[in-house]
Amino acid sequence: MNKRLFSPYFSSVNADSDPQETAEWREAFNAVVAQHGAERAGFLLDQLVALAHQNQIEWSPELVTPYVNTIAVDVQASFPGDLSIEEKIASLMRWNALAMVARANAAYGELGGHIASYASAADLFEVGFNHFFHARNAQHGGDLVFFQPHSAPGVYARAYLEGRLGEDDLAHYRQELSAPRAGARGLSSYPHPWLMPDFWQFPTGSMGIGPISSIYHARFMRYLSHRQLLDCSQRKVWGVFGDGEMDEPESMSALTLASREKLDNLVWVVNCNLQRLDGPVRGNGRIIDELEKLFRGAGWNVIKLIWGSDWDGLFARDTQQALVKAFANTVDGQMQTFAAKDGRFNRDNFFGQNPELTQLAQGLTDEQIDRLKRGGHDLVKIHAAYAAAAAHTGQPTVILAHTKKGYGMGQAGQGKMTTHSQKKLDDTALLEFRNRFNLPLSDEQAKDLAFFKPDADSPEMQYLHAKRQQLGGYLPKRETFCETVGIPELSHYATFAIQADNKEMSTTMAFVRLLGNLLKDAQLGPRIVPIVADEARTFGMANLFKQVGIYSSVGQKYEPEDIGSVLSYREAMDGQILEEGISEAGAIASWTAAATSYSVHGLAMLPFYIYYSMFGFQRVGDAIWAAADQRARGFLLGATSGRTTLGGEGLQHQDGSSHLIAATIPNCKAYDPAFACEMAVIVDQGMREMLCDQKDVFYYITLMNENYAQPNLMSGSDEHILQGMYMVADNRSEMKQNAPKVTLLGSGAILLEVMQASQLLAKEGIASQVFSVTSWSELARNGQACENAVLEGDLPTKAFVTTQLQASQGPVIAATDYVKAVPESIRAFIPQGRVYKTLGTDGFGRSDTRAELRSYFQVDAKHIASVARLALRQV
Repeated sequence: MNKRLFSPYFSSVNADSDPQETAEWREAFNAVVAQHGAERAGFLLDQLVALAHQNQIEWSPELVTPYVNTIAVDVQASFPGDLSIEEKIASLMRWNALAMVARANAAYGELGGHIASYASAADLFEVGFNHFFHARNAQHGGDLVFFQPHSAPGVYARAYLEGRLGEDDLAHYRQELSAPRAGARGLSSYPHPWLMPDFWQFPTGSMGIGPISSIYHARFMRYLSHRQLLDCSQRKVWGVFGDGEMDEPESMSALTLASREKLDNLVWVVNCNLQRLDGPVRGNGRIIDELEKLFRGAGWNVIKLIWGSDWDGLFARDTQQALVKAFANTVDGQMQTFAAKDGRFNRDNFFGQNPELTQLAQGLTDEQIDRLKRGGHDLVKIHAAYAAAAAHTGQPTVILAHTKKGYGMGQAGQGKMTTHSQKKLDDTALLEFRNRFNLPLSDEQAKDLAFFKPDADSPEMQYLHAKRQQLGGYLPKRETFCETVGIPELSHYATFAIQADNKEMSTTMAFVRLLGNLLKDAQLGPRIVPIVADEARTFGMANLFKQVGIYSSVGQKYEPEDIGSVLSYREAMDGQILEEGISEAGAIASWTAAATSYSVHGLAMLPFYIYYSMFGFQRVGDAIWAAADQRARGFLLGATSGRTTLGGEGLQHQDGSSHLIAATIPNCKAYDPAFACEMAVIVDQGMREMLCDQKDVFYYITLMNENYAQPNLMSGSDEHILQGMYMVADNRSEMKQNAPKVTLLGSGAILLEVMQASQLLAKEGIASQVFSVTSWSELARNGQACENAVLEGDLPTKAFVTTQLQASQGPVIAATDYVKAVPESIRAFIPQGRVYKTLGTDGFGRSDTRAELRSYFQVDAKHIASVARLALRQV
């Protein structure tokens, strides 16, 4: 074993030079505690620390406490339930979860699934379900619970006992396509609201997304309360996550936000089973110590739940602190070995380290040693930790719960390196599992992996249902009902855009003005949530600071240096803007919380998150995918979009791919409008689709910072703008009847170059039509839908882009400010026999002027015209 000391309490680095003086100090301190209490003792310690710093003694208290439970036995809350019944119920959950995964893999061998994670977390889940996790009902708004994704089988197992899922459903775990043919419901691999929209509330299957999302959901609940839109004061956010998951940067990126905002409505339970997928989380260290230091430093309340009740007697008899000293010398890799071995091994190798430990274990049999519980497997200790966390005020709380991965799986998987991938158990292992948890199964039932559900009138079933009724109903459950929100007529807030009369402005400027007008609407305005990642001034949104304010849970405690300015910085407790600092991950988590409020809170909100388009799908694409899974409704605004509009910023800031990635998300509608009027039509339709029709879609709209003359909205063009393209120019009638003809397509920033190319060609006697493509992805999806309909036996229907281009003539040239794959997406739907050429900005970006960049990428008017001439020669 590694003998390095992890705890400063037992370090011999600074040996005591005067034991008698030390004893006197200790005696004096104990006397203060006994006579005046902990508060007075703490005050004196604070004074001593201050005095040390005054004397330039660089010392501060160690953030890591001994490897024991934070909550002492004499102060832990009394357990309010029937311990025997709850242990039986938890055992049944374990069995049915195991049977579900093992049956699926025995039948097919390729479906995967996880047994060991839930085996370690089952008791953590059950205490929450029985005593803490409130469902939404008329009296309570409901708690938000983020479930460790690999433990999903355990949640299904509970829903089975509750009668929410049937045996056939469990038998079709990870068989979502074949299940309906058997009259069953297929169960998704992890929590996926898109696939199970009435069941799962939050997607957590991509590691790290759940933790950061839970923080911003907790903060958004405060936002709703402070703005007096919804009272969330009695509700909690619970998150059960893995210790290995804490390695994800998203898991840790918002810890200080939670403490800064004093989110005492947030409780994390970190399942510290000490193992990742392949091995120990910190084999040569201690993850619980590391996490304690991290969370304490970030300002969280930390509760260590290390040892079960059967250790209490050992600690009480351990007057020499031999146990704590031994734990200080034990790294996680060794602790994993102890978990995987039996009682005899642990007697010899842990308790046999020294005479003091040996004496403590003398009264225990090998079996008793084997069954010494870690804290995360003791219902009484878990309840005490949860109760303390729920009662704590002023800080978020994290419970670091010590467990064994694969708990109860014995030689088949408990604590083993391979346990995460364990999906099958042989007959001997199944019988051992049955015996370990005293399951009411015959040998044959155990070997056959039979699901078990007690009779409806059994004490276990009555208890289970009664506990959930006391907490408002069953979880997880996703609600979908919310009242619709009225949308003002387009002419009421966007006249400046649809009747622009060639005024010069950028589409970013137009959007900000449009947003400002929407915020003034009495019905819709309060539901709008503007979100920025420290770029409001960049996008010209500073005028909104005074109009609606920046949300701050404490208001504004200072006088800003620009207080006399028209655009001065203003924070307020009822502020509307969420200014998330330099954190795209935080901003998208905030957007997701607002975009799913219709479901999570029954209150429809409308978030607009505006950001550099390069820092969206590329930077936080996984979080956007999770938002799509959660059926988010809102707007993402990719400003300064394209690879040539943000001239001087260069490679890392210039976006050529966001529309390509956006097209891969089925419920994301992506648009690249060139004109303010197009943008206004798209925003208007999006609001009606999401708030009135309540469709589970969200919109991605790219905006540019380039000023140019904005035309009026062409009569009758609205529908075509939304479908993806419409004709903006046609000079064929002005040219000779036999003039060569081309069709030019452009979007966003490059449409003006396309229109200029049309003029260059006209000077050479070449006629052209110009189409503004507002959405390449919508055109491609429509075309694919038409093809799919034919495959399903429906009557052939031409794609919209096909019908639009059939009236045009000649080669088709498409140019965008994105990679060529974007316009290539509609190639299959170009009318047959037509030459189709695409221009794009493939490669890395550069820093220079817009003109130089467009020439370099060959998407300027000159190159577009050259490609058109070349295409004509190929006809």
